[in-house]
Amino acid sequence: GPARSAQHSLYFKNAEGKYISPFHDIPLFAASEEDKEIPAKRSKINGSEVVFNMVIEVPRWTNAKMEIATKEPLNPIKQDIKKGKLRYVANIFPHKGYIWNYGALPQTWEDPNHTDNSTGCCGDNDPIDVCEIGSKVRSSGEIVQVKVLGVLALIDEGETDWKIIAIGMDDPEAEKIHDIDDVRKHKPGYLEATVDWFRLYKVPDGKPENQFAFNGEFKDKEFAIEIIKSTHEYWKALLHKKADGGAIKCTNVLVCGSPFCCSEEDARLIVQSAPPPVNGDPISTEVDTWHFLNK
Repeated sequence: GPARSAQHSLYFKNAEGKYISPFHDIPLFAASEEDKEIPAKRSKINGSEVVFNMVIEVPRWTNAKMEIATKEPLNPIKQDIKKGKLRYVANIFPHKGYIWNYGALPQTWEDPNHTDNSTGCCGDNDPIDVCEIGSKVRSSGEIVQVKVLGVLALIDEGETDWKIIAIGMDDPEAEKIHDIDDVRKHKPGYLEATVDWFRLYKVPDGKPENQFAFNGEFKDKEFAIEIIKSTHEYWKALLHKKADGGAIKCTNVLVCGSPFCCSEEDARLIVQSAPPPVNGDPISTEVDTWHFLNK
């Protein structure tokens, strides 16, 4: 369907032209150059860096809330809908839309049945979110190889909602930014703006400010990678029916041993059965409103 419509769905194909799920079939760990199989047998290590795949949902400076549709088969990227309306995040002065390229790590899941030891809250039932802070504006649906720098623990309506801070391996600044302290050094003000953004972004919709674990402090790279690994284990349990995902669709094409694995033909039929396109909705002028809030 056309962009800015409830029917707009971005489905994914791999290099062989097979339809796949960006949630389940794209490997969490980026493949080494000599190992291009999906899922990869060996993860890519650049120096001492473990490299992750990131799925871009929302390009920087845009505000249509695009996300992996976890409750639809093959999990296309779609615009979120609230109360029957396409959802846009508010522009909070001095920002326009999202202030990073925003997306998720595939093959991760924040288990709503698990209470996190460090936050005391359950997971938010989604793949783990990523803020990619590089200099390029990415495209929705782009797969970017990233290195992780740190993590922020947002508490969103009582749920743990980790926000991984990362940078694309192909970014010009990636060679000098290796951890959260390097972000402070080379991009002064960015982390503070990130906390402000997440604290306030629902206020224009009449909701209270969001809260954070650890008093809003960023945890380091090592902590972040352990969080990612734990959400990868929860995802494995989900895909092998060892955890209850509720309405989440686990349909996949490439996860060996998963009872939800389907054939290429089944995947093609899922895409073919998607609703036919209709005209996109006119975008409300409210989308461009600048909100001035007391901080």
